Amino acid sequence: MSYAKQMLDVYAASTVDEKVLAATIDALNDCAQACTADADADLGDDNVARMVTCIRLCLDCADVCTVATRVLSRQTAYDAAVTRPLVEACATICARCGDECARHAETYPHCQLCEEACRRCEQACRNLLAAAERGTDA
Repeated sequence: MSYAKQMLDVYAASTVDEKVLAATIDALNDCAQACTADADADLGDDNVARMVTCIRLCLDCADVCTVATRVLSRQTAYDAAVTRPLVEACATICARCGDECARHAETYPHCQLCEEACRRCEQACRNLLAAAERGTDA
């Protein structure tokens, strides 16, 4: 069981489905780590210039995922007007980063892993947004 789920279990302040929220937080953490590691691996490439877009998107994605993790982990005095746009932005940057990593995935296994983490995170964010549309806040 993840720490996100354990914290939500003992700190029941959440206004959203705790299982969906915990899965999103876990996906955000995984994506931030994968993007950080991928950017670092890209920097080790012999032709860093061809990887600039990938590096930039990975760093941006890692930052957005990290911020989203922190905001989603704070459920006391929760404000959907703040959280919803952040989760939407996260889904957007994960999609964009995943697309860029897919361009390099055949050559670089680290890009393939990052793409997978981005796709999983994008879907988790969309699942959380869908849960909000069904009657709870995102």
